[in-house]
Amino acid sequence: MAPVKVFGSAVFANAARVMAYLEEVRVEYEVVEVDYMAMEHKGLKHLARNPFGQIPAFQDGDIMLFESRAISKYVLRKYAKSAQDDLLREGNTEEAAMVDVWTEVEVHHYLPAMAPIFYECVVYPARLGTTPDQKVVDESLEKFKKVLDVYEARLSKSNYLARDFFSFADLNHFPFTFHIMATPHASVFDMYPHVKAWWERVMERPSLKKISAHMEIKA
Repeated sequence: MAPVKVFGSAVFANAARVMAYLEEVRVEYEVVEVDYMAMEHKGLKHLARNPFGQIPAFQDGDIMLFESRAISKYVLRKYAKSAQDDLLREGNTEEAAMVDVWTEVEVHHYLPAMAPIFYECVVYPARLGTTPDQKVVDESLEKFKKVLDVYEARLSKSNYLARDFFSFADLNHFPFTFHIMATPHASVFDMYPHVKAWWERVMERPSLKKISAHMEIKA
């Protein structure tokens, strides 16, 4: 029996994030489907796992967690088997600080600029059958380009965001960026060669190749 459970499949970006970290540290896990269209995530059973009625939730024995980045840190802290698995770099204060900085940047700048594009071009067409609101997309792209300007400057000086090592900060960008890359707006990355090269390096991770094969959002 798998030692841990992820509630929610990889089609949910935040669940995919958790699974990617589990793959990174080579931990066996069970995926428990949550029927989003049937509103199962708002039912009492799932609310007992995640009181906000969101996906994912995570169980490891007696511990139940929610919030994908917190789950991911737990996975790394408990199951990392080698220095290569130390994506938080907690053994080095300066490196850990840089990981923290770019983790915060992803949460507060990168994702908020990208999220409207993700919903308008990926989620809403698949789930609701709508066409993208071009005004929302265009406005979001302009905000996103300003964020990418900062990333381009950073990644012109190092191969990865924290420094010249792959970390928690890099992998956290994976699930939502992956979906944007399946839209016509992937072309925005062509304007930022260092960012594009960074993304290509990130996607060479075996863990991400494996999870990305299960992430398609279908109608």
